[in-house]
Amino acid sequence: MKIEVVNNNVILVKPSKENFEIHPLWLRERAKTNELVDKYNDQRLYDPSQLDQNLKIQKAKMSNGHIEIEFTDGIKFKFEVNNLLYELNKNEPIEDIVFWDSGFKKKPEIMYEENIFEKKIMYDTLQDFYRYGFVIFKNVPAEDNYIVKFANSIGTIRPTNFGESFSVKSIPKPNDLAYTSIALTPHTDNPYRKPIPCIQLLHCIENEVQGGLSTLVDGFAVADHLKKKYPDLFKILTKTKVRFRFVDKTIILENWGELIELDQNNKVKQVRYSTRLDYVPAIEKKELEKFYQARKLISKLYSSSDFEIRFKLQKGDLLMMDNHRLLHGRTAYNANEGNRYLKGCYIDHDSTEGRLRHLERKFGLKWKK
Repeated sequence: MKIEVVNNNVILVKPSKENFEIHPLWLRERAKTNELVDKYNDQRLYDPSQLDQNLKIQKAKMSNGHIEIEFTDGIKFKFEVNNLLYELNKNEPIEDIVFWDSGFKKKPEIMYEENIFEKKIMYDTLQDFYRYGFVIFKNVPAEDNYIVKFANSIGTIRPTNFGESFSVKSIPKPNDLAYTSIALTPHTDNPYRKPIPCIQLLHCIENEVQGGLSTLVDGFAVADHLKKKYPDLFKILTKTKVRFRFVDKTIILENWGELIELDQNNKVKQVRYSTRLDYVPAIEKKELEKFYQARKLISKLYSSSDFEIRFKLQKGDLLMMDNHRLLHGRTAYNANEGNRYLKGCYIDHDSTEGRLRHLERKFGLKWKK
């Protein structure tokens, strides 16, 4: 895409698509003179809904990557073309999402270092996170609650009924199967919450056992496979809301949602899956039979060696994964062999997206204030 000025009109030129004029009001709302925008926080000092609806561009001139515009209300501002293109073109943190399966051998890993969150390497790491749905930080200090410091350095921790952070180890009379040594089938975390936590962090403090391998499945890749091979079954999984329920001594949490949720463009937005917590709705018999068929198939795909990767988290490894995209689990282990101790917590997508955009601005990569 590119921007051109024709007869004082600002035109967005799209390859192989119809060009269109950028509305003068859209541009005027993005003018950032000192009297229009607070210089410390980038927030408007006026109500854009009160602008003259008949506002026009009086003059427009393009030169050296800028467009200088004078509006009919007297406001003049020089826009950076790249900033306008960024906003016109960019909807997601990255565009090149990569679906993967069991053939994915080179896991995205980064060696942790002090103050990494303000370095260019963190930008590259977050790009990988959005591309693949996970990333592993190596050599993170294996301290009991270091994960809290780590998470708050990216954004803000999302507390749950399990606390600000939680310990994943085998304990007597657990309130969740995660706190046992049995195998955990592929699942997404907390589908019963409103809203569902976006990103899960798991930090390995100790791992002395032979089993207890971590498993990951790309739910988007499975959904894409299902859509191509079994479109009717894919469709019913995107239309049927399932109830997820968690019960503890002092709380009962419930939420409804599709196993495959689509966005407004019919692209997969989120997957939900937990065989320990789901309750199928009482819909018409034929539809329910079809749903059961679809659920059985997606369960088979999620558990298939064709889509799963396995690896052992080592002491100091910190796995950051997208809970709206990836399913995770583990193989069984013998708690008598030694300790397997992980610390976990959640953060939201705005934490990683906000950090990514901050680093883009800081290093002049794709966006500037």
